[in-house]
Amino acid sequence: MEIKFGTSGWRDVIADGFTFHQVRICTQAIADHLNSQNHKGGIVLGSDTRFLSRQFMQASAEILAGNGIKTFLCVRDTPTPVISFEILRRKAAGGINFTASHNPPEYQGLKFSPAWGGPALPETTSDIERRANDLAKGGKYLRIDFEEAKNRGLVEEIDPRENYLSNLKTKINFNKIRETSLKILVNPMYGTSRGYLDSILREVGCRVSVMNDHLDPYFGGFRPEPSESEISDMMARMKEENFDIGLATDGDADRFGILDVGGKFFEPNQILGMLLDHLKGTRGWGGGVARSVATTHLVDAVARFHNLEVFETPVGFKYIGELISQD
Repeated sequence: MEIKFGTSGWRDVIADGFTFHQVRICTQAIADHLNSQNHKGGIVLGSDTRFLSRQFMQASAEILAGNGIKTFLCVRDTPTPVISFEILRRKAAGGINFTASHNPPEYQGLKFSPAWGGPALPETTSDIERRANDLAKGGKYLRIDFEEAKNRGLVEEIDPRENYLSNLKTKINFNKIRETSLKILVNPMYGTSRGYLDSILREVGCRVSVMNDHLDPYFGGFRPEPSESEISDMMARMKEENFDIGLATDGDADRFGILDVGGKFFEPNQILGMLLDHLKGTRGWGGGVARSVATTHLVDAVARFHNLEVFETPVGFKYIGELISQD
């Protein structure tokens, strides 16, 4: 079955298109791509909470080790933004993240991020895709047993949580948050933000309650997507227990949903408009604004108010990443 990279990597149904053999082929293609570019620095390897994520990570690490590439393997499921941060912090050659994000439980995915930490640009994914499908026709992958790779120092297990949260504290005014003493309901949706979002909010003095915060590859029978249709139980609890705000994240914690007092759901597009106004009006950030064709034109209205240029891209953050890389 052909390996095809979409806007956020390669995704397929577990045991159908997404198999250990295909994972090994795809990882070999990534290794070949990195070696052809003479990249150094190793690979950060992480995953979300889906079925077989740990085993897929180990299979990928074996192939990277076979190609002489060191891996920094996250010891637990890890949010996508944390993996990106760790790539930059370690000056790694990139990262491989086993995640299908907000897709249903039967899906798994592989996302490659290059050294800059964001999603791989189209020319990179096209090269990896071509190499992988050529290998699938009869090529071979190089492999070292996982325990042997650890013994050789080609696999190092890491926990990036503390470094990430410490860095976050340098970028957010937690004193302002502490002064509010907000009563917050956090919903990781059985995903990777467990022990991240709830932990740091408690640390700064918020009254935090958490729901759906244990490991469940079935995601409670729902899609792990923080949309209004998938968090009705959270909306009901917001009303019943009088929370000030509700914060939900998807399976790999790179999407969010926000609820106001009484359980009113705010569309992410609405939040983006408010965020842009804050970053320019309060924080004084400059530069242009990039949004995909699917993103609200509220962003354009806020940008016009602040005299900021707007750049429109196709759907997929990798296209915005391409703009950033050209800046």
